[in-house]
Amino acid sequence: MMRHLLSTGDLTRDEATLVLDTAAELARVGDRSVKKLPTLRGRTVVNLFYEDSTRTRTSFELAAKRLSADVINFSAKGSSVSKGESLKDTALTLQAMGADGVVIRHSASGAAHRLANWVDGSVLNAGDGTHEHPTQALLDAFTMRSRLGRLEGLRVAIVGDILHSRVARSNVLLLNTLGAHVTLVAPPTLLPVSVHTWPCEVSYDLDDVLPKSDVVMLLRVQAERMTESYFPSVREYSRNYGLDGERLARMPQDAIVMHPGPMVRGVEISAEVADSPRCTVTEQVANGVSLRMAVLYLLLGGS
Repeated sequence: MMRHLLSTGDLTRDEATLVLDTAAELARVGDRSVKKLPTLRGRTVVNLFYEDSTRTRTSFELAAKRLSADVINFSAKGSSVSKGESLKDTALTLQAMGADGVVIRHSASGAAHRLANWVDGSVLNAGDGTHEHPTQALLDAFTMRSRLGRLEGLRVAIVGDILHSRVARSNVLLLNTLGAHVTLVAPPTLLPVSVHTWPCEVSYDLDDVLPKSDVVMLLRVQAERMTESYFPSVREYSRNYGLDGERLARMPQDAIVMHPGPMVRGVEISAEVADSPRCTVTEQVANGVSLRMAVLYLLLGGS
């Protein structure tokens, strides 16, 4: 296993499969009355979050604690960062404190890569700008494999705001490595200029893609990252790219619906679909703990 987890594009098929298999083993710990393992006792994991997060930060914290690591939660608000301290100086401070692993979420694309050059410990990218979010892609793949029994040959549609989505890029790279076939579905204005270089297909017609998809992953429109209008109205976007009960019925009977969260009901997903047994959102959250335990175990202490 490599020293850092910065991009799913860095993972070989064997390495990615090892993470998923390890997560499957560690998921059994969650069924025990005592949910802790002594694996990372004496190790220190720092959660360095420059952006707000609920699921990811809590998931990493719980994962590290279940492996008996010491956890420090560092928020940019109320810290020296709010006084102007640079990422490099923050990194050197963590280095001096002896952090074995640093989990970073940052608004700047490439921040995790820069941090990896400044600290001796392992760096785990928990989302950098619009670049990548590798553990989200891994837990998504883990959920697909758990539900559908395979990844090889799966037809996955990723629908919505691809332009601002680090989840989409990480999933395309990982799923391609693991043998799945990915189609991005979005209006032209919400696709990156470089999308033609990604190992996937592109479609602008959700209704055409749905009957051929084993997995439909919906993405939130990230209005907070937008400085201009990318589509005429929310109503029109929802009509063209939202998944409701009628569209769900056009999907194959055993196909599943995924969402990395947070969901905006009534925009990209209807309440009917969000509450359907075919929607895996809560499973993804639960699987996130096991998957992040696996990553921490492999990077900081396991073999």
